[in-house]
Amino acid sequence: MAMPNQSSEGSSLVHQQMFKVEMNEGPLSKLVVAILMSMLFTCINSIMFHTLLSKPVFRELPRYILFAHMLCNDSVQLMISMLLYVLSMNLQLVPKAICALLLVVTETTFRNAALNLAVMSLERYVAICFPLRHSEMVTRKTAGISIVFIWFFSSTNLLIDIIYALVVNPASFKDPMFCTRQRFFLSAWQVDVYQGFSYFFFVVVTGILFFTYVNVVVAARSASAEKESAKKAHKTILLHLVQLVLCVNTFVYISIERALAMTSSTRLFMDLRYLNFLFVLILPRCLSPLIYGLRDEAIRPLFFYYVRCGTQKVKPSVTAH
Repeated sequence: MAMPNQSSEGSSLVHQQMFKVEMNEGPLSKLVVAILMSMLFTCINSIMFHTLLSKPVFRELPRYILFAHMLCNDSVQLMISMLLYVLSMNLQLVPKAICALLLVVTETTFRNAALNLAVMSLERYVAICFPLRHSEMVTRKTAGISIVFIWFFSSTNLLIDIIYALVVNPASFKDPMFCTRQRFFLSAWQVDVYQGFSYFFFVVVTGILFFTYVNVVVAARSASAEKESAKKAHKTILLHLVQLVLCVNTFVYISIERALAMTSSTRLFMDLRYLNFLFVLILPRCLSPLIYGLRDEAIRPLFFYYVRCGTQKVKPSVTAH
């Protein structure tokens, strides 16, 4: 049928990212720094997650369930992104089927991060603005439903592209390929859908964060609100906005990367990709335990207890509310 034409059209949609990197002292030291940072923050997230599992109260309250989901999501994102980054540095080809699986995980977890921020902000909004109905509206069940929705919505766009690729050329999934998201753009409409989906996605998340922030600030100034809780909540949502800005930067980066990849500036392209990996992928993941974990008076002492491998004489007690 029209498969050859579609393939040639698809190749024109994909900017070439295959630059050979000489693994001398410079690139090697950058790679080591990136790997060590990923391992460090994955370790911190793991200790924080263990902290949440150690007490029943953390396993019962929806905000801690959402926080635990964020920690797991960010850790998986760090590990898979690190793997893809190493593969791209060494120009390693992987079978298309394996690449599809890796991309489903990395893109879904990336989008999950922003959606999880929105859901956690809504939980704080309900807690501050509707304190009497909070326990009724926000439960373990609603937290679980939210997590399922987050994963479904985040994976939809890429799964459509993978299914389309299977329909167009199923045999190609055995072929080795340079693993990038753009390799699954076989037609122009897919690029338009991807960009439209991304813009809609972040407009919705940004709108939710601004809505909750404004309402929590207003509630904090009212006479009936619990001042300290409202103050903490609006600071948390403000930090969520900072995290979201860091996440949005990756879409700006993709446009710049596409333009640079068409030029002969190999070094500039690779430097930009490296900075993107550090400040757009790694940095927001390291903010999560700081924003929600170390600022939480119930989690902080218990976290440091486990960081010190339980060498304290007395295990901290927990009172979460």
